[in-house]
Amino acid sequence: MLGNFLEISIHCPEVRESMEFYRRLGLGLAVTNDIWRHQYAAVTDGKVALGLHAYDFPSPSLTWVHPGLASYLPRLVDAGIEFDFLKTGEEEFHEAGFRDPDGQMITVLEARTFSPPDSPPDSPVIGYFQEYRFPVRATKNSAAFWEPLGFVAIAGDDDGPLVLTSDGIDLCVHEGRPAAPVLVYASLDLGATTAKLVSRGVVGRPTEDPITGGNAIGLTAPEGSRILIVQESI
Repeated sequence: MLGNFLEISIHCPEVRESMEFYRRLGLGLAVTNDIWRHQYAAVTDGKVALGLHAYDFPSPSLTWVHPGLASYLPRLVDAGIEFDFLKTGEEEFHEAGFRDPDGQMITVLEARTFSPPDSPPDSPVIGYFQEYRFPVRATKNSAAFWEPLGFVAIAGDDDGPLVLTSDGIDLCVHEGRPAAPVLVYASLDLGATTAKLVSRGVVGRPTEDPITGGNAIGLTAPEGSRILIVQESI
């Protein structure tokens, strides 16, 4: 219903510093256009892109593209969506923003802001994107919100984490106190990943995946984004 997933949009006070960090993690650089007046870059593992924005906004935001946005917005209103902002003027790039029940920002744009790389990037050092993970007050309320927007809820144990899957991005919601979301990547070999990161000047923190209890690597990007590299299930 939201359209095609575009990116996880992240506020980065120093876009170049953040871009160089993600490049060291093995993410490929996409070609951006000139829609935004602020400094902007996009990096991707070939599956999910991160949009790095100098503009200050409620970050991170999950961002979709829906052509003909102005004519589509009434459907969201009919679905009970209340907008944080709307930009649909004749001289404006059309965009709209709203939040889920726990405050996660969602943005819908009228057009793409970058072009995918001509060829998929090499296998990223940190593995491929697995899920966008964040705490919520009640997983059942999250499911009730996200399912009408095109997600399918996959429940685990009672009161446990809930995976909300879609064509563009998977979300993992779990009940807990408010906290920053986590970008979760999955690696086939955590030991090899650690060694490659060190060779690129990135030192991760050995940690535990709080959801599965498995070994993991924790990273913090220059702009403060939390990254967790977990062992990929075979």
